[in-house]
Order: sequence, then C-alpha cells, then structure tokens
Amino acid sequence: MLPAVQRHIVSLKLGPDMVGRTREAVARHLPDVGVALDSAFADAVLLVTSELVTNVLRHAARSPVIDVGLTSGAGQLVISVADAEPRLPDFTDGGMGAGLRMVTEIAADYDGGLGAEPAVDHDGKVVLVRLRMPS
Repeated sequence: MLPAVQRHIVSLKLGPDMVGRTREAVARHLPDVGVALDSAFADAVLLVTSELVTNVLRHAARSPVIDVGLTSGAGQLVISVADAEPRLPDFTDGGMGAGLRMVTEIAADYDGGLGAEPAVDHDGKVVLVRLRMPS
C-alpha cells in the first residue's frame, strides 16, 4: 500500500515582505509533510521556495496572489508556486538566471527536477520542483 499523500497550499498576497512570509508559512507546514525543521533538507526546501517566490516578484509582479504548495508522497516532496503570469520560464542554460540554476542544482542533489506548466484553473502557470525526501 502506498503511503498517504499530504498536500498543503498557502495563498499569499504579493508584497515587499513576501519572501519572508512565504518561508515562514512553508516552515510551519514542513513537519506536516514529514520534513524535520532542523535538517539540511528543510534548508533546501526553504531556499528553493525563496528563489521561486523571488522569481514571481521579478517576472510576475502583476499577480495579486500566489499559491505555494507542498505535496509529499511516495518518498518525494513537490514544491509548487502558482502565479498569474502565463509565460512559462525558459529552463535552457541561456534562459535561466542564477536563482533557477541554483534551484536546478538543489533538485539534482535530491534526485529531482524542475518543471512548469500552464495553470489549470486560471490564467497563469505553476512552477514545480520535485525532490526525493531523505530517508
């Protein structure tokens, strides 16, 4: 039998203190998805989240709200950030900035990956980072 999937979504209004508020909100839910707050994995999750939210502030600033999700199951954690900008990020070497390159490296460190897709329920997109959870 597969372990239960845990999903937590936090909606936040865009604003100047958004990165810090997002980190705090995500940190509150890390134990709920099986991540120890004092672990290197928690630090990686919070860094990935910070970089994705910073990208929203830079490239999708007209989004009134973002949804940040944590989904765990089958030994993986998926971090999702949805915004109102429909343009998908350019994940090529020439198209990524330093932040997305760092996110890609962190994902690779945890046998994961980075992707994006159009949002299903609104104009916009969802950026997803998949990480294998440490045993």
